[in-house]
Amino acid sequence: MKQKEFIAALDQPRITAAIAVAEGETSGEIRVHIQPKAIGGYARYVAERTFERLGMTKTALRNGVLLFIASEENSFVILGDKGIDEKVPAGFWDEIAAMLTIRFKNGEFTDGIVEAITAAGQQLKSYFPRAEGDVNELSDEIDISEE
Repeated sequence: MKQKEFIAALDQPRITAAIAVAEGETSGEIRVHIQPKAIGGYARYVAERTFERLGMTKTALRNGVLLFIASEENSFVILGDKGIDEKVPAGFWDEIAAMLTIRFKNGEFTDGIVEAITAAGQQLKSYFPRAEGDVNELSDEIDISEE
């Protein structure tokens, strides 16, 4: 599916709202990034560079989560910052990734992304509960790159 078709099929306000709701229960920061391809097929590497470019390594508790989507390759990476990786068990993101894979195969992109955001927020809540005076450190808007 071409990137423009993928973006047109998304309910972006619903996704942004899901991020705001999830972040309302955790100090974690959740971002969604969409680009056509993971240049060279190294999705994890490209996701890591995107994570840094979006300033996600600069959160106070290093508890950002990036849902990186390569729309034309129908692939994604869920990446957590080191503050999360230091606290959570191995395979922490596997269940969310499996759920998202099924939704994407069924063409249920918005539902899959919203479900993944909601599940990530629920998981983060137990490790990083929202504290009094917590500030939203990163934008909730979807980051879209044309290349």
